[in-house]
Amino acid sequence: MMIRRFISALLAMSALAAAPAHAIDGMSLELGSGDATNMGRVGVQWDWKKRWFQMGGWHLGGYFDLAAGYWHRDDTRPGEHDDLFDLGFTPVFRIQPNTLNGPYIEAGIGVHLLSHTSIGDRRMSTAFQFGDHLGAGYRFGASGLDIGYRFQHLSNASIKRPNPGINFHQIRLQYNF
Repeated sequence: MMIRRFISALLAMSALAAAPAHAIDGMSLELGSGDATNMGRVGVQWDWKKRWFQMGGWHLGGYFDLAAGYWHRDDTRPGEHDDLFDLGFTPVFRIQPNTLNGPYIEAGIGVHLLSHTSIGDRRMSTAFQFGDHLGAGYRFGASGLDIGYRFQHLSNASIKRPNPGINFHQIRLQYNF
């Protein structure tokens, strides 16, 4: 069931990326787990095409990331949600080589909307969550593959209590057009 949903979402994102009017600069797939929950996301990116603080062959750049995700938890009891969907939008800052080829580090803070406020026995007070991440990876050229690791934390920033949040360790693949 989960694989079908990922494939459907990936096909939908591919169809969107094929349309030139959308001016999408990249597509991504994230897989991860944390706090007894597995997750996967597909996303599209728009590069800011800005280079700030250029020094020694490096610069600060960034992109917008719009992603749709699916979370699943196996150890649920009757009456608990064993899955949920999330829609997120995150501006991401990235320190990278001027050639866009090589290692990078990045950080982002964005917003997420969840389909439920619980998954298994984990209760989040609001469907609206902030998502922040720190990541590192390697980009293979100005056009092409990008592979990275992210640590992501989602919580509601104490808008409403309790605010347990959830953490994920993620592997991310991105293809840049």
